[in-house]
Amino acid sequence: MDVDLIVPMKRPAEGKSRLRGAVVPDRHAELVLALAYDTLSAATSADGIRRVLVVAADPASVAELTELGAEIVTEPSRGGLNAALRFGEELLRRDRPSGLVGALQADLPALRTEDLTAALAEAAGRRAFVADRQGTGTTLLLAGTRPLEPRFGEGSARAHTASGATPLTIAAESLRADVDTADDLAHVRTLGVGKRSSTLLGTPCVVM
Repeated sequence: MDVDLIVPMKRPAEGKSRLRGAVVPDRHAELVLALAYDTLSAATSADGIRRVLVVAADPASVAELTELGAEIVTEPSRGGLNAALRFGEELLRRDRPSGLVGALQADLPALRTEDLTAALAEAAGRRAFVADRQGTGTTLLLAGTRPLEPRFGEGSARAHTASGATPLTIAAESLRADVDTADDLAHVRTLGVGKRSSTLLGTPCVVM
């Protein structure tokens, strides 16, 4: 069965505070949106993905993500990342109560569709997650008929394991390469980023 993904989005101007200075200040929001655009470009093209639902603090500021086939809804409150994901899950399960759902971070500009597809295959409908390259955070959380139970935040990989989610073992380097810091940004540039990030950063585009 195909998976419906939830992608949370802050206002681009407010997101990724640890990346400030990576580009000139008046292009920070553009960088945050570029990271999300390339993430969703890969996600919406991956085998096994049925819907991508963006839960946005300010839908107008990320409206261009609909060009990729993503749906956008308004975050209902300032309840934080996990509250936004639970809200998205509620909406998706109204449409398909027994469907598979997942939460994907919006800062994976080097994402390859084959890595996401491989993660879905390994999870095989279980509640499972992909840790970031440092092994402490989470880039993808998946659930079947069980609740998603997101535990994103500091030490989320440990928190998801403790809550019963299975850590996936596939290499999936591009799926583990989230971008929170300047060092993370330098790393994804070595992997090759999507077209939007490539144009902004002047980095050769490897992801198609």
